[in-house]
Amino acid sequence: MKYQTYPPHQDLSSMIQCYWTLEVESSESKEKQQIVPDGCMEMAFLLGDGIKRYVSETEFVMQPDAMVIGQITKPYTIEPEGYVNTIAVRFYPYGFSMIHNVPMFELSDRETDLRILFGEEKVANILKDLKNSKSTEDRIQCIESFLFSVLKQKSNLERVVHLVIESLTETRGSTSIVSFLDHDPAKIRDLERKFLKRVGVSPKTLGKVIRLQTALKLMLEDEPNSLTQIAYDSNYYDQSHFIKDFRSLTGLNPKQFWQDKRFQLSTLFYQKK
Repeated sequence: MKYQTYPPHQDLSSMIQCYWTLEVESSESKEKQQIVPDGCMEMAFLLGDGIKRYVSETEFVMQPDAMVIGQITKPYTIEPEGYVNTIAVRFYPYGFSMIHNVPMFELSDRETDLRILFGEEKVANILKDLKNSKSTEDRIQCIESFLFSVLKQKSNLERVVHLVIESLTETRGSTSIVSFLDHDPAKIRDLERKFLKRVGVSPKTLGKVIRLQTALKLMLEDEPNSLTQIAYDSNYYDQSHFIKDFRSLTGLNPKQFWQDKRFQLSTLFYQKK
């Protein structure tokens, strides 16, 4: 697997975490892979062979060649049909809402064809440009031209949503939303509605995913600490809280995750560069 990340244009850096590319030869892509929630939305372009996403043990859907993957709240399984050649945009939790008005919760836990959101002609043009590009840098320029063409005003993002996300990120998912909003039930309900619209999940769920991100990065260090220390460093209440959340978001306990090859792709996303 060849996985690489690239920084966004400065004028897009408030909404985009990075661009990434993934290339996997046909001979390497036969195993199913489990994708773990990361709190972000992705816009991906599949320039190689098709990729299946399993909706049950035996049933699957084919992912569109141009798609947005909404907030993921549970692990899902993919299986390439052959050669993988993907370029994608990793948005910050609120980022995609800056280029489209669709309520983000409608996109959660599934992929949506970009043609549905932006129209056949616009998507056909960017796919043509991407396939004709000679380098990753040229492809990124194609994607950025597309993003600038659909970018809305930043004022569309409610300030309170941004502030809460910043606080959740800084505290590794441990911000108390109740305390943040002075225990005001009306403000809490309003924030939850805004989160579902702009982010796609509730503040509580996003905090849960951010804590998992912290734990996974610690687990993948060259000299990982004990699970008890990782739980403490990731701001879990205790080890049982850590294991419970870990299982709900990955389907496995931490020890099993370390040994399961199905998570090989997911671990690439969390390893330090």
